[in-house]
Amino acid sequence: MNKRWVKSLFVYSILLTSFFLVGCGAELSGDGKIPVKVSFWGTPEEIDIITQALSDWHAEHPTIKIVFEHTPYTGYTSKILTRIAGGAAPDIIATEVDYFVTFASKGVLEDLTPYMEEDTAGFKKEDFFPQIIDRFTYDGKLLALPRDIAPFACVYYNKKLFDAAGIPYPTDDWNWNDLLRLSRELTKKDESGRVTQYGFYGWAWQNFVYGNGGALVDDVKNPTRTLLDDPKTIEGLQFYADMSNLYGAMPTPVAFMNFGMGADRMFANDRIAMFLSGIWETPLFRNYNISWDVVMFPKNAEGKRAFGTGGTGYCILKSSKNKKEAWEVIKALTGPKGQELFAKRGLAQPARKEVAGGLAFAKDPQPPANKKMLNDAVQHVVFSPFHPQWREIEEKILKPKLETVFNGKKRAEQVVKEVTAEINQLLNS
Repeated sequence: MNKRWVKSLFVYSILLTSFFLVGCGAELSGDGKIPVKVSFWGTPEEIDIITQALSDWHAEHPTIKIVFEHTPYTGYTSKILTRIAGGAAPDIIATEVDYFVTFASKGVLEDLTPYMEEDTAGFKKEDFFPQIIDRFTYDGKLLALPRDIAPFACVYYNKKLFDAAGIPYPTDDWNWNDLLRLSRELTKKDESGRVTQYGFYGWAWQNFVYGNGGALVDDVKNPTRTLLDDPKTIEGLQFYADMSNLYGAMPTPVAFMNFGMGADRMFANDRIAMFLSGIWETPLFRNYNISWDVVMFPKNAEGKRAFGTGGTGYCILKSSKNKKEAWEVIKALTGPKGQELFAKRGLAQPARKEVAGGLAFAKDPQPPANKKMLNDAVQHVVFSPFHPQWREIEEKILKPKLETVFNGKKRAEQVVKEVTAEINQLLNS
């Protein structure tokens, strides 16, 4: 993230806050309106979408004043928890599926179940994909309303490179053998042996674990031990590493860094034929002069299909003094209009089933043409382990060790033996 962009975002967020404060015809105090503070980390484009989504809502709720407070994504949880401890917390916070684990475990979130059950407007959890509702439910309490869900299921492919090689485009029923074959066929080298075009790149190594029938832990909701040492997990990790180190069809982490550009730029500049990520890459690719589409991440050779996922929602903090008003705001933030706008911009897959299957997403003619496959992909998502220490385990222990596998220095079987005992100890501490 460059400094110019950060400065623009800071200025934009200040202007947006001013819009909601002044645009509602209100001062900070003595205006008769009830303030509802919302903390989030969004980009200027997201801010613009929220502004549009709430344009009519303001006229219908003249007694409520929304105050948006931009909080940087880096260190987001610690900043929010510090504000709660200091008695200066917002009423509503945005959260993604992994940050949610921290907030839920700390017991700082309001149970939204009674609000939903008592809402006379017919606002019900059945409107949303059950997978994301389940993630945002902790100890039997719904603690967040979902805005979007984000399976790591999109394999973007460059049609020009497929056409040049005379290779048919992949389809949603392909498997890992097809992925490997196509990746090797689409990898090109110059006369010196240097790779000029890779067949594949994907950062979501978790897909190769889940999609092979493996797992990171024994129980996602209540993990007590890691399953990194499961043979299927090891096999999936090694397959991912072999794509780079054995077959040379995907850049290693070191090789990728040496290119000096992001995966999206490499894809747009014909340096990568297929790129595994999420639907949020769409706005970038729509701006590039390339022909492309998406296909669902493949099944393994045995027909197993699964992938990791993200997703975003909004929570009301227990410390809020304006919970009734905050509920009205949170409904607006996760309502159909906002989700439709996010979908049309290509930023997100709606968490509402009806919106996801409608004109704003599945039936939207804008690229990618095959984005409707994501509504099926939701049935195969696996969330990160629900444990307050998992993010630390992953960042400080797991990822550094896996880098040695992905760079070809060690085998997956060796590395999982090195970390299993330490991870198990932390899961039970």
